[in-house]
Amino acid sequence: MRRRKVVYPPAKTATRSDPAAGVDARAAAAASRIVSINLNAMTGRPGIKPGLRVQIATGLYAGEYAVVESVVGGVIPAAVVRTEAGRTRRVRTVDLTPAAASAQGGSPQGVEKAAPEPTEP
Repeated sequence: MRRRKVVYPPAKTATRSDPAAGVDARAAAAASRIVSINLNAMTGRPGIKPGLRVQIATGLYAGEYAVVESVVGGVIPAAVVRTEAGRTRRVRTVDLTPAAASAQGGSPQGVEKAAPEPTEP
């Protein structure tokens, strides 16, 4: 009895028409992932101290006001801040701006609370 010849399916690479097209696709994908690095972040922002009220400029909590709890040194200086919502996070000091004097004692986004109405005895 004769043995049957083994038939293998064609390789997946056999369907490629032009190997240079794959190189172009990889280059395009790499170009879409380009990241810009802010070299000024290494210098940090002077004047950020614990207890200072600041506004977060970028990131998840962008635009929120927070209070600096501690400042962490390193290659890129950072600060641990507590937002008005009570959440803590670590933020680069370059992404913090000191809060304006009008927002220092106010509520979030400049909304002022109404004064309580006087009651008669």
